[in-house]
Amino acid sequence: MGAEAVLKYSMKIALVDLTVQYQNIHAELDEAVREVLAGGAFILGDRVRRIEEAVAAYLGVKHAVAVASGSDALWLSLRALGIGPGDEVIVPAYTFFATAEAVSHAGATPVWVDIDPQTYCLDARCAETLKAKITPRTRAIIPVHLYGCPADLDSVLRLAADHNLKIIEDNAQAFGAEYFSKQHGARKTGTLGHAGCLSFFPTKNLGAYGDGGMVVTNDDAVAETVRKLRNHGGLDKHVPEMIGWNSRLDELQAAILLVKLRYVDSWNKRRRAIASQYRKLMADLPIQQPVDPSYGKHVYHLYVIRSPERDRVKAHLDTRNIGSTVYYPLPLHRTEPYSQASSSSMPEAEKAARETLALPMFPEMTDEQIEAVAAAVREAVS
Repeated sequence: MGAEAVLKYSMKIALVDLTVQYQNIHAELDEAVREVLAGGAFILGDRVRRIEEAVAAYLGVKHAVAVASGSDALWLSLRALGIGPGDEVIVPAYTFFATAEAVSHAGATPVWVDIDPQTYCLDARCAETLKAKITPRTRAIIPVHLYGCPADLDSVLRLAADHNLKIIEDNAQAFGAEYFSKQHGARKTGTLGHAGCLSFFPTKNLGAYGDGGMVVTNDDAVAETVRKLRNHGGLDKHVPEMIGWNSRLDELQAAILLVKLRYVDSWNKRRRAIASQYRKLMADLPIQQPVDPSYGKHVYHLYVIRSPERDRVKAHLDTRNIGSTVYYPLPLHRTEPYSQASSSSMPEAEKAARETLALPMFPEMTDEQIEAVAAAVREAVS
C-alpha cells in the first residue's frame, strides 16, 4: 500500500479502539451486566470469586486476589511481603510511573536499573551491574514485562535467591505472555516471582470497563495478607486484624472480565499477527521495531517503534489522523518526584524516552488499517 492509498484512507485510526471490541461481544457483556444489576450484590460477591479462580487457573497459580487497580496490586504486594520504610527495591528506570510510585507509597526507596535497548525490560544481561545495586537494605526486585514483552528472568531469579530478595513481577501490560525458563520451563509471566501484579485498565490485553487489578501468587501467606489488606485489614471488614485499605474489585468489573477472559487468547493471537504484519511492512525502514524474544512469547500490549526522528514521525502521523503516543516521555529517575534525589545516569532509558513511539495496536485492526499505518510511517521516514 503506497502513499496514494494513505491519502485515500481518511478514516481516523485510533491508538486503541475499544468500541469495536464491545460491538463484537456486546450481547454477552450486556447480559453479564444485567445479571449483576438484577442480583443486587456489588462488592466481593460470587463473580469476584469466579474471576479470581478463573485467572488463577489460566495462569497456573494457587491464588489470585482481585483488587481495585494494578497500582494497588503493586503496593499491596509490597506490604504483604513486609517491605516498608528503610528498605530498597530495585526498579527499571523506564516504565509507567506506578511501578516506582508503589514503592514510595510503601515507604521504601526505588533504586534504578537500566533497560535492555531491544526489549525495554530490566537489563538482566548485565548481571554484575544489577548485582552492584544490591545493598544491605535491598529487599526486592520488580521486573516489568513492558509493552507485553516478557523480561528475561532466569538470572534475576538466581540473583534474588542468592541474596534472599523478593521478586514482584509487574505484569500489568503482559497478560497471557509466556516466559521460557531454563529452570522452570514454560510459564505465564507474573507467576515466577513471589507475587505477580495485574492491571485490568480498559486498554490492557484483558481490560475491564474501569479500573481493576489483581495479585497472583503461590504463597499462601501473601494471598491471605492481601485479602485482608484490600478489605480494611480483615477478611471481615468489621473485625480488622491490621491497618488495611479499601481496594476491592466490584462485581460489575468482575462480570465483564469473566466474559473477556474467554477471548483473551484469540485477541493475543491477533495482536501477534498484527505485529508480524507491521514488521514485514516496515522491515526496510530506518526504524527499530519490537523484538519477539527467543526466551518468551510477546503479546504486544503496545507496538512501539523507535527513531531518532520520533517527534517528526509522530507529527506526520497526526496529519494522517493516525493515533500514536509516547510511552514514556521521561524515565522515572528524571520525573519531578525523583529527580532531586537521583544522580543516576540511565543512558538506555533516557535514549528510549527520546525515541520511542507507540503505533495503533488492538485486536480488531483491519489489514487495511495496518497497511495505512505502515505506509504513513514510511512517508514520515522517507
